Parts: sequence; C-alpha cells; structure tokens
Amino acid sequence: MITIYHNPKCRKSREGLEYLKAKGQEFTIVEYLKNPLTKEVLEDILVKLNIPAKELVRTQEDVFKEKFKGKNFTNDEWVRILLENPKLIQRPIIVKEYKAILGQPLEEIDKLFKK
Repeated sequence: MITIYHNPKCRKSREGLEYLKAKGQEFTIVEYLKNPLTKEVLEDILVKLNIPAKELVRTQEDVFKEKFKGKNFTNDEWVRILLENPKLIQRPIIVKEYKAILGQPLEEIDKLFKK
C-alpha cells in the first residue's frame, strides 16, 4: 500500500499528488495538518526516508526562522519540534512498504516503483 502525506495548500504537495494519480496506483492520502502524525509514525517515516529529522525541516517557513534557525537540536528534539509544528515537515512524503521519498522533484516518486 502507498501512503502520501499531503498538505492540499502546498503547490508542490498538490503536484506530487497529481503525479501519483497519473501513475495509476492506489494510495491513501493523509492530510497531516488535519490528522497530526504520532511520534511513532514520524520516526517510522524518517527510518524509511533514511534521513535525520533535521533534514525533513522546511527552513523557509517563518516559524523556523523565528524560533529554530541557527540553533542546535538533537534528533529527538527535532522530532518533537516537527510534531509540535507540522507545517515545518517537507512535503509530499510518499511511503511504499519499507521505503519513503520526498516528492521533490516529482521524478523522485518514480524510485518507489523501480524493482
């Protein structure tokens, strides 16, 4: 099963959703701003992305610039920050089985369908 973590207000997330639809695959949409991620789900996504939490942070967001820019946090602290400020999570995130990708650029999505 494929899951897309999506923010409908984000142009890149909408483009990722349309790209996924064009692939003809069945998938589940999780609007993570309406249905917040649990710590376990976020940590599972990070494992599948194979990145530390800091790399999932949208550094162009005002909340990042105002509260977090230039500060050092542990991975666990970044996880907590992302859970408390889900707008900071990069999007879209597409998960298929044991792998996840950030759908930027869109062609990254193709990596989920290669054998």
